[in-house]
Amino acid sequence: MQALLDVILPVFVVIGFGYAAVRLRLFSDAGVDGLMSFTQNFAIPCLLFAAISDLDLSQSFHPRLLASFYSGATIGFLAGLLGARLIFHRDWEDSVAIGFVSLFSNSLMLGLPITERAYGADALTANYAIVAVHSPFCYGLGITVMEVVRARGRTPLKLAATVTRAMFRNALVIGIALGFAVNLGDIALPQPLTEGIDLVVRAALPAALFGMGGVLVRYRPEGDLKVIAWVCAVGLVLHPATTWAMGRLTGLERDGFRSAVLTAAMAPGINTYVFASIYGRARRVAASSVLIGTLVSILTVWLWLGALP
Repeated sequence: MQALLDVILPVFVVIGFGYAAVRLRLFSDAGVDGLMSFTQNFAIPCLLFAAISDLDLSQSFHPRLLASFYSGATIGFLAGLLGARLIFHRDWEDSVAIGFVSLFSNSLMLGLPITERAYGADALTANYAIVAVHSPFCYGLGITVMEVVRARGRTPLKLAATVTRAMFRNALVIGIALGFAVNLGDIALPQPLTEGIDLVVRAALPAALFGMGGVLVRYRPEGDLKVIAWVCAVGLVLHPATTWAMGRLTGLERDGFRSAVLTAAMAPGINTYVFASIYGRARRVAASSVLIGTLVSILTVWLWLGALP
């Protein structure tokens, strides 16, 4: 119970502030859009850039860490996609969008602050390694499968160009790529620039959590409740359970194991709705899964925290 109070609730209190502010019309929808644009396109990319540019890459990117987390993510994607297709009889394009909802856990706005509160700032090294690969992997997988489904005669070269363009229009991917460039190139940035980036970074997570609460006001848990329940079960139970099993199987060390399982246990992220909106598919499922999954995760994350070593 103390873990729930000390670690999880403060994060959801900030989300609740954002939700209440917009629901009571103390903060406008336009303000929420501006805040989310700032966090998604500037502040969080700066956070990822700063973290990755300073990471010891040889110590952070353990194959066992990435294999444990992303095997769980891939199983989640396949379970979401095939469940939507075979159990709920959705068409293939809807099924891919639903698979993406099951794949994309909220590693940034929930995973980072909850892990930091649970285990301290020093525990985030493994989180940053996971996050560095998260957007490229998830968008790469989701876009590729969706474009294959929608290909209808397009050549592999055109398909590859479509996926590449979509990837490198994503601000998170750009921030990650620039961070790797600075790190691998051993580039020393001017102090005024690094201090300016640090100022932006400090606002990233609190602003993102508040904005997320404001965005959730727009979502309504209407219809498709069986599909939504399936997606939440995959994202909140199957993904972390698979990551746990793979972490034990590969002998993943304690800190990496904690970060991998806890990140896998996060609710679907808002990017799932962005993906569904890009393709005009399963938007109601994505929106409702973000809302319901976030609420249910208050309990499930507490249970995973209690089970972790």
